[in-house]
Amino acid sequence: MDQSASIQPKVESGRRDSFGSQNSQTAKEFIEDQIRLEADAREALPYSFETCTYALGPLRQVLFACLTCNPPPENENDEYKTAAVCYSCSIACHGEHTLVELFNKRNFVCDCGTTRMPTTSPCTLREDPKTGRKGIHSQEAAKNNKYNQNFQNRFCGCSEKYDPNQEKGIMFQCMGLGSVESGGCGEDWWHPECLIGLPRDWHKNLAAEDKKAIFGGGDAAGDDDEDDETPLPPGFPAEDDFEHLICFKCINSNPWIKRYAGTNGFLPPVYQSGGLKTSAVKPEEPENSKKRKAEDDDEPSTEEPTAKRTKEESPKEDSISNLASIPEEQPTTKQEPEETKPKTEPESEPESTLQPKHTFLPTPSPSESFSLFLLGNFWDNFCRCAECYPNLVPYPQLREEEDTYEPPLSDDGDGAGSTGTGSILERGEAALSNVDRVKAIEGAMIYNHLRDKVKDFLRPFAESGTAVSADDVKGYFERLRGDENGIKDAASRAEAQGGGDSEEDNRREQNGY
Repeated sequence: MDQSASIQPKVESGRRDSFGSQNSQTAKEFIEDQIRLEADAREALPYSFETCTYALGPLRQVLFACLTCNPPPENENDEYKTAAVCYSCSIACHGEHTLVELFNKRNFVCDCGTTRMPTTSPCTLREDPKTGRKGIHSQEAAKNNKYNQNFQNRFCGCSEKYDPNQEKGIMFQCMGLGSVESGGCGEDWWHPECLIGLPRDWHKNLAAEDKKAIFGGGDAAGDDDEDDETPLPPGFPAEDDFEHLICFKCINSNPWIKRYAGTNGFLPPVYQSGGLKTSAVKPEEPENSKKRKAEDDDEPSTEEPTAKRTKEESPKEDSISNLASIPEEQPTTKQEPEETKPKTEPESEPESTLQPKHTFLPTPSPSESFSLFLLGNFWDNFCRCAECYPNLVPYPQLREEEDTYEPPLSDDGDGAGSTGTGSILERGEAALSNVDRVKAIEGAMIYNHLRDKVKDFLRPFAESGTAVSADDVKGYFERLRGDENGIKDAASRAEAQGGGDSEEDNRREQNGY
C-alpha cells in the first residue's frame, strides 16, 4: 500500500473514525489532557519516591505490606514472616506487586531490602555498601519493628481481610497503647460495629422502620443501603464528635486510663457490649468544667463549680473594704496596688489547685470493657504528677501530638505544562532500574532527549491552536532521522495544504498505524 495514499471513505470506517478523532485533537488540547493526567497522578502519589527511609531509623510513617513478596501461608498455623515497606519503596521497588496500605505505624524501619524480604526483591533505592550500586538485599532488619495482623491484610477484632472493592463502611485506627504481645492491638483498624459488639451485617436484618431511622430517606432507603456506605451503628459516637480512638484491648491492658472516661477531653465510655449508654451520656459536668478552664487555665475542674466561683469572688469583696480604709493610713494612691497585691494573690488561688488532677477523677472506674474516644485537646487533661507520669512514659502519643514523617513533595515540573516533566510521569525510570545499568542509563538519556525534541515540535501548534496532522508528525520524524528528501517532501506537502490547517480529507496515515 502506498504510504501517501488517501484513506478510502468506506474501508475500516471504525478505525478511520478513531484515527480521525485522535488527529482532530490540537496539540494544545493534547498537552492539556496530559496535564490533567499528571495532576491526577500527583494527587494519588503526591510525594517523591527517590529515597528509602531505612537510613532514617524508626519513624512514624505510611507503610505498605507487600503480599507478592510475603504472601500469607495457606495454613494459618504456619510461620509467617511479615514485612512492610515505606512509601518510596512501595512505588520504586514494589510498584507492580500486590500491596496493602497500612497507613501510619509508629517506630518502624522500612523492611525493603532486608532479611525479611526475599532476595529476589532488592531495594533499588539504597546502595550496596560493597559494590556502591543501587540494589541491595539481605540487609539486617530492624529488631524493634512491631507487627500485627494488619501486615497479613487482616484488620479489626473480627480479623476480616480488607477488600477495598467490597468494603462500604468506615474504619477507625486505634492509637495503639502497646503491641499485640503486651495485650494491645498494635494500632489496628476497627469497624464501628465490632467495637460495640454488633455483627458485621448488623444493618441487614433491621426492620423497615429502623432502616428508615438509621439510613434516612424514603421507602427505598432500606433497599438501597447495600449500595451505599454503611452508616455508623446506634450507640456509636458521631464521627465529628471525636478525634482519636483507644480500643477496648488497649484500655484493658492499661486500666489506669479508665478513670478519664467522661472527663475533660474524653467522651463517656463506649462499651464493648452496647456502645454508649444513656446514663453515661447524660452528665454535662465535664463540658461545664471545660468552659471554666478556658477562663482559668490552671484551675482544675470540680464537681461544684458554683462553690469555686464563690471563692474567686470573695477576695474581691475583701479588697474593696481594704481600699476604703487605705486613705487614713496611706493617702498616696501609688501604694494602693502594693497594699492590695499581697491580699489578692494568695486568695485568688484556691487550695484545690495544689492537688493533682487525678484526685478529681471519678472513682471507681467502670468495670466493663469499653473503648475510649478522645477530643482534640485530650493531651492537656492527663495528670502529670509524680504518681501518674510513669503511666504516660511508655506512650509518647499520650503526652503530645505525634510527628508523622512525610517524604518531600514530588517536583511539579517546569510550570509550562510540558508533559513528561515531574517524577510521577518519569516513574518508568524505576522500571529501568531492574535491567542492566548501562542500558538503563542510555535508555533514560534517549527518552529525555526525545521528550524535549517532541516538546519543541508541539509548542508552535499549541500556541497557534492548530491541529497536528499525520504529515506533520511524519515529516518531523523524517527530519529527526536526517532524511533530507523526506523533509523536502513534507515541506512541499505542507505548503500545498496550507500548513496542515485543513480539517478535511488531507490527512494521511502511514502503513501499519
